[in-house]
Amino acid sequence: MKKGMIKVSVMYPNIDGKKFDMDYYISSHVPLVSKTLGDVLQGASFDKGLSGGAPGTPATYVAMANLFFNSMEEFGNAFAVAAPIFIGDLPNFTDIEPVVQISTVVI
Repeated sequence: MKKGMIKVSVMYPNIDGKKFDMDYYISSHVPLVSKTLGDVLQGASFDKGLSGGAPGTPATYVAMANLFFNSMEEFGNAFAVAAPIFIGDLPNFTDIEPVVQISTVVI
C-alpha cells in the first residue's frame, strides 16, 4: 500500500463465550465486502488470530480485516452506503462487537 492511503481495520476481540463463524466470514462476508465496496476498495487483507504475544496465550483478536482506500472522502462515501449492509450481516457470523480503527499509511 502507498503512503497516504486510508486503512480501515476491523478487529473482532477474542472473548470467551462469544461466537465467530470463520467459514461464513471467509465464504460469505468477505465476498460481500469486496462486492459492496467495488473499485473504491484498493486492497484488503483478512486475518485469523493464532496467538497472543506471549507463548501459549490466546489471540487478542479472533479475526481482523484491513481495508485500504485512496482517501477519507472515498472511504466515507463508500461506507455511508456499505455500513448498514455489513452491520446487517454481522449476526450471520458473530455476536462480537467489532473494534474499528481508521489510520493513514505513513510508510
